[in-house]
Amino acid sequence: MHRIETILSAAALLVAASACTPSTTNATIAGSAASVESAADTPKRVAPTVHTVTASPEGIVVNAYLVETPEGVVAIDSALTVSDAKKLREKLDSLKKPLLAVLLTHGHPDHYNGVTALVEGRPDTPIYSTAEVAKVIAADDAKKEALWKPMFKEQWPDKRTFPNHEIASGTKLDLGGLSFTVFAVGPGESHADSYWVLDADRRYVFVGDVVLHGVHAYVSDGHTTPWLETLARLRRELDGAGVLYPGHGPAGGVELLDWQTRYLESYRASVERLREGREKLSDDAKKTLIADMKQKYPDAALDFLIGLGADAVASELARAH
Repeated sequence: MHRIETILSAAALLVAASACTPSTTNATIAGSAASVESAADTPKRVAPTVHTVTASPEGIVVNAYLVETPEGVVAIDSALTVSDAKKLREKLDSLKKPLLAVLLTHGHPDHYNGVTALVEGRPDTPIYSTAEVAKVIAADDAKKEALWKPMFKEQWPDKRTFPNHEIASGTKLDLGGLSFTVFAVGPGESHADSYWVLDADRRYVFVGDVVLHGVHAYVSDGHTTPWLETLARLRRELDGAGVLYPGHGPAGGVELLDWQTRYLESYRASVERLREGREKLSDDAKKTLIADMKQKYPDAALDFLIGLGADAVASELARAH
């Protein structure tokens, strides 16, 4: 876990300090796209099975989802490390059905690094994201590899596979008799977040890292203000939704949005109190912040993230004054 903390700390500093540069590791895959439906079209409705594959602690306990239909499987996000990506692929293979598509929620490597393992031997698999998510992945991937690979060593995949279909917010895809609709929400946990809605017998919402349920939040990208605005809006828009599947932590109802809102408000309040007008927290202030959040959320995982994002949030709050 110490190694993971070191990696993420360095990554946060790198992203904050460097400009975006396009990556050269994108594998262009000529895929057969799903049919893109208009709002008036209604695909045949079937009942899906959602398989949750949660990564190891070394892989930051990220959730990937395999949505199984009678016709095949749709993957939503993937894994960070080689080992966790292998386990995800093994689960996919055990279903003995074709991979229909991969859908990505945002551009952090714990969600897209494992795509290569998923599509290996399946060169025509479409990989969908919003244009904003694809831009973040392409811009940041090379820097992240340069920083993280020496630390992860063999657990960092040599090849990452990027989206090959960029779609607009509100686009509906018909995959395996199910309709998946993507919605871009802008900056939040990452520089460009989105979520996918599956309508079948009941409503399923794959919210990515808009919600990290029961774990400490990654706030190092410094967008907690728009993140809170998104949570408030989704609390209204998703009222009555059946199940929310978060990027980390267990699934639940729309109350997951409330949990994330309370966490961010608590974190920001502590940072505001401790920064004392400065754009960064002192080492002692960070220790106090860590103790404060661990006391408030004693069962939350990934507590190394508490101190990691402190300066980013302090700077964000300072700019707001």
